[in-house]
Amino acid sequence: MSETANLYASNPQALKNTLAALLGERVISLDVEREELTLVVAAPDYLAVMQTLRDAPEARFEQMIDLCGMDYQTYGDGRWEGPRFAAVVHLLSVSLNQRVRVRVFCPEDDFPVIDSVSTLWASANWYEREAFDLYGIVFEGHNDLRRILTDYGFIGHPFRKDFPLSGHVEMRYDAERARVVYEPVTIEPREVTPRVIREDNYGGLH
Repeated sequence: MSETANLYASNPQALKNTLAALLGERVISLDVEREELTLVVAAPDYLAVMQTLRDAPEARFEQMIDLCGMDYQTYGDGRWEGPRFAAVVHLLSVSLNQRVRVRVFCPEDDFPVIDSVSTLWASANWYEREAFDLYGIVFEGHNDLRRILTDYGFIGHPFRKDFPLSGHVEMRYDAERARVVYEPVTIEPREVTPRVIREDNYGGLH
């Protein structure tokens, strides 16, 4: 392993300084917490930044090891005032032994759209489909953006914070029609508050 790789592996601050110089004004924030570096970029710069992270000699992030959606609607007990949806990507450089987390927020809450990075890393294909399926994030430029975990007739995006716990439809087998049918949910939502009963001397307190 090279001295540069050892430096980055043991000191994420060094990687932070390198990426700050490499990306310049395209960086919204670069933070090190728990020895992990998180880079936040704006949606219009996202694709170009990701290509730079893959191709620049001082970055060389050859592998995209994860991509997931995020819904910040209830983040911080509702105190969050930023955009609602984001994609979070984890990149790995095997050659330089370094990692970075990249976060990009979708500009619009009603119709969240960001660029696809599936042309840069083939592994992004199914990850982006999953984020689309579960969060409704549209990845522009993806050549096969369709659901991957839920059924074709599924309504909504189940990982959104406002998605009902019982869903929108229920599925059953109809013997008369000899097929599976979808119907509106018949379960009435209710809140269950546990009832706690303690004896007067519970825990030895008087």
